[in-house]
Amino acid sequence: MKTVDEALAYLLSKVVPTTQVEDVSIHSALGRVLSQDITSQYNVPPNDNSMMDGYAVRACDIQADKVFKISQRIAAGSVGDFLEAETVARIFTGATMPQGADSVIMQEEAVEIEGGIKFLVSSVRPAQNVRHTGEDISQGAVILAKGHKLRAQDLGLIASIGIAQINVYQPLTIATFTTGDELLEPGDAPEAGKIYNANRYILAGLIPQLGFELIDLGRVPDTLEATIETLKKAVSIADVVVTTGGVSVGDEDHIKPAVEQIGQLDLWKVKMKPGKPLAYGHVMNKPFIGLPGNPVSAFSTFNLFARPFLLSMQGQKYVLPQPIWLKAKFDWTKKGFRQEFVRARLENQGKDTVVTIFPNQGSGVLTSTVWADGLAVIPENSTITKDDLVAYYPF
Repeated sequence: MKTVDEALAYLLSKVVPTTQVEDVSIHSALGRVLSQDITSQYNVPPNDNSMMDGYAVRACDIQADKVFKISQRIAAGSVGDFLEAETVARIFTGATMPQGADSVIMQEEAVEIEGGIKFLVSSVRPAQNVRHTGEDISQGAVILAKGHKLRAQDLGLIASIGIAQINVYQPLTIATFTTGDELLEPGDAPEAGKIYNANRYILAGLIPQLGFELIDLGRVPDTLEATIETLKKAVSIADVVVTTGGVSVGDEDHIKPAVEQIGQLDLWKVKMKPGKPLAYGHVMNKPFIGLPGNPVSAFSTFNLFARPFLLSMQGQKYVLPQPIWLKAKFDWTKKGFRQEFVRARLENQGKDTVVTIFPNQGSGVLTSTVWADGLAVIPENSTITKDDLVAYYPF
């Protein structure tokens, strides 16, 4: 058996990142992956400016009870004149500091009187209440690196340096299909010996959620010929093929021989629970990932293996999830020779956030994945006692 780390390292070593790129507007760039660094051509802010509504002053002029003449008014978006000694400028938040001024006194510390303005402070520090040129971003700085997946705050940052179009990787297309004559589709009437097709809809949710384009080829008849034809179609229209089940050695498991007939397949057992069987290979030079057929196992192994593989292929950096170490609110008394990923969620317990687990961890209990918001790790040959630290991975 491969350990989880060995299997993941092997998968990631096989990634060939996409080279397909396109220019998009930042209006439609949310969730896309940068194909090149974003470098600023400007300073942000472009000039020293006021942090608040108040008065631009020369710090050396400020004295108690001194009356100053208001020589000018500077609103955001306008540029004032040189500030003469012994005068002040009425200034508003974001307005450019006039030359000659070095500080701002907030309006709450000023009193207008006949002939000018008097301040309630006797001194002010140079640069007080002033944002400096390039304080946020300096000209020539790389603000976002190639391989970064764009979030809302990233789009705001790009907009702040005046860029409207960016170069990103085109989304991968992922083809999926399911096999099994025992499967019914939602809406079908129940039949003896048959079950409803959950895996199709798990993948139909997970794949677009990561920013990929889903090509759902539906359910394929349980024959080798039909499976081969569907695989050929899948690789002709998609970048990657992901399936669930059908990679064991049963008479009705046709995915394994179909992949081997028109491609190559590595099938191994991973030292984990749930989700021991995992397959990786190529069909006509397109990657193939075969997940276990059990829905809980398919869900878990997609998150642990397929997700980082696909994100890395998309060109994204830092694809491996980082664990959060938190106290367990449960006991795990049975040692297992496989690393276990148990469905878990977080709860507030006083000042602590703790990890609790679903009471039934059976691999067929799909309700556990709905109840949970992540996976907690039970190391192999280990037990967990309440208040022990455990590694927790949010979905």
